[in-house]
Formats: sequence, structure tokens, C-alpha cells
Amino acid sequence: MHFEVPRYPKSYWTKTMAEKNISCLVETTLAVIGGRWKVLILQQLLDGVKRFNELHRALSGITHKTLTQQLREMEADGIVNRKVYPQIPPKVEYSLTSLGKTLKPVLAAMHNWAECHALDALWNIKKGAFEIASAPGD
Repeated sequence: MHFEVPRYPKSYWTKTMAEKNISCLVETTLAVIGGRWKVLILQQLLDGVKRFNELHRALSGITHKTLTQQLREMEADGIVNRKVYPQIPPKVEYSLTSLGKTLKPVLAAMHNWAECHALDALWNIKKGAFEIASAPGD
């Protein structure tokens, strides 16, 4: 099955999303939510406002540095709002912007795809890794 991936007209091509040349609409989505942690951060923020340490505790394995970097990128992309309260000790809350909330059906579609196809996809990934590992040397 083949479908046409919508593309931006050449006049729209710009250096955006971490200085990548984005020419396809699907690439735009992946540039915003791609990576190891962004989808997991989005899932947490879909449940409501979270403070930094709440996110850090919920995302087992992420470092402070990586979480900070991912949140900054998501803020720059306009999907996460960062609210700083002028108090001591500092209080910072993260939430989804209205644009960020529009990603909920995208994440739901990804979840539904995984429910239907995860076993096949994982099998093919493991099979490919096995074939690479067992390939004769040159």
C-alpha cells in the first residue's frame, strides 16, 4: 500500500526545527515530537500541569540535562508553556499550549498503530539486527 506524502511547496522550505530542511509535512511532525523523550513528556503533560521534578520522577532514566533540553526545544517549537513563579525557592510549571494539545490525536494514532502492529514491527527489528550480526565479514 502506497500513499502520497504531502510536501510543502519549495517556496515554504526553510531552515527550521533545529536547523533541518523540512520539506514534508510528516517531517514537520517528526521534527516536533521526534526523539527518545518528547512523546513521553507529551504524555505526562496531557494529564495536566507538571513541575520539573514531577516530570523527572515520571520519566525513569532521563537525566536533568536531557529533560531541560527537551523541554526547551518543545517550548521553542510552541508546544510547551513554561511558567515561572517569582518566589523563593523558584517554582516552574510546564503545560501544553493549545498547539501542543492538538498532538493528542497524533499520539493516539501512534498508540493504536502500536497496538495493532507492535509485535510484527519488533519481530522485524530483531530479525534485521540478527541478520546484520550474523552476516559474514568482508
